Parts: sequence; structure tokens; C-alpha cells
Amino acid sequence: MSENGTLQPEQKMVPVFIMNKKYDVPETMTVMQAMEYSGYRYKRGCGCRGGYCGACATFFRLEGDVKLRTALACQKVVEPGMYLVQLPFFPGNKRKYDMEKLSADPGQVLKIYPELYKCLGCNTCTKSCYIEMPTLDYITALVQGDFEKAAELSFECVMCGLCSSRCPAEITHPQAAMLGMRIYGKFVVPRDEHLKKRVADILADVYEPGLRKLMAMDVDDLKELYSNREIEP
Repeated sequence: MSENGTLQPEQKMVPVFIMNKKYDVPETMTVMQAMEYSGYRYKRGCGCRGGYCGACATFFRLEGDVKLRTALACQKVVEPGMYLVQLPFFPGNKRKYDMEKLSADPGQVLKIYPELYKCLGCNTCTKSCYIEMPTLDYITALVQGDFEKAAELSFECVMCGLCSSRCPAEITHPQAAMLGMRIYGKFVVPRDEHLKKRVADILADVYEPGLRKLMAMDVDDLKELYSNREIEP
């Protein structure tokens, strides 16, 4: 029954298997909602719940199908006969490096992530990506030293690691892409003069008095200040 007292049509239930135990859950629920509906409590891995952070990587199989599938639990709607396993995180190969010692040389990423040489071009990474990133394309751009293209293609990556979990060459795609974006941002893109001035002002504590003033204000005054703020057109 809804809040206004009207009866709702009976919701269809579907069977899913969580940790190999069968549960019946409403067919409209996401994997994350279904697990909570079944009594599981998320202590970690629930993240933003909006498909942006990549914290809820999930592996699943469908009954009668041997294919291992991947998804984000906050986005994937349950399917009948779904067998679920969630990962708290994917332990990708994250290398340490000093950006001050790098350059825009095309071979920089390959020196730090030499496994990119082993890419088979099988496109399993792209097929595993739940947000349909052109993963193989940005890996190819990194190998070619095209940092601008790699940064553009990998910009929306949520770092969930599902691509890496299926890669036969054991490439950690998100970490390699992150290095490519950092190289592009530091050595390729022209420095913005407004940004340089803002950083200099921050280091010189230009904004410190204003921040201290805000911190000393009570909640009502802050709300009024926010409501009457000047908004640029």
C-alpha cells in the first residue's frame, strides 16, 4: 500500500543467488538494492550509489550460462537466476613514480607500465566496461604516445577495475590511463594564467581572512549569505 492508501500492483519477484544462497527479490531492484533487501549490510563498496565512483564492482553468472559477466551493483538491475559475487576492491597494479622526473616522451607510460606491450588487442577490456568506455582505444593511444587522445578517451573512467580483472595481458588500464592524463595535464596542455594566479593567491593566504570569517558565522547567517550570493550569468 502506498502513502496515500492506494493498493499497488503486486511486484514480480525473481530468484537470485547471493553467496550461493537463493533469495527472491523484486525484479525492478538493482543488485545493490537486492542485496540490502536480502538482509546484507554494506560496510564498504557501496560508494556513491550513482554509477560514478566504481566502488561496487560485481561479477555474476546467469543460470545455465558459463559466461562470467561484470557490472556495477548500483546500476545493474537483477535478472532471474543471477549468481552474484562482489569484490571489495580490485587490486590493480599501481606503480609509484615522480611526476617531476617524467616528460611528454611517448615512451614514458611504457617504461612504468611495460605490460602495455603485451596487449593482444582482444578488446575484452572494452567489453567488460559497464559504462562502455573505449578502453582498448585509449590503451592504443597510450602505446602510441598520443596523450591528448588517451586523456580524452579515458576521461570518464570510474576506476572500478573490471577491465583489468578480465585482461589476459594483466594490464591495469585505469592506472595507466591516469598516468597518461597526468602527463598530458603537466607537460602538454598550456599553463592557464588564471590558475597560476589562483594558486599563488592560495599560497599567499589571500583567502584565509575570508575563510576564517565564514568559519566564525552561525548557520542562519551562512544560509542567508548563500541565498543572497551573487551568481554569474
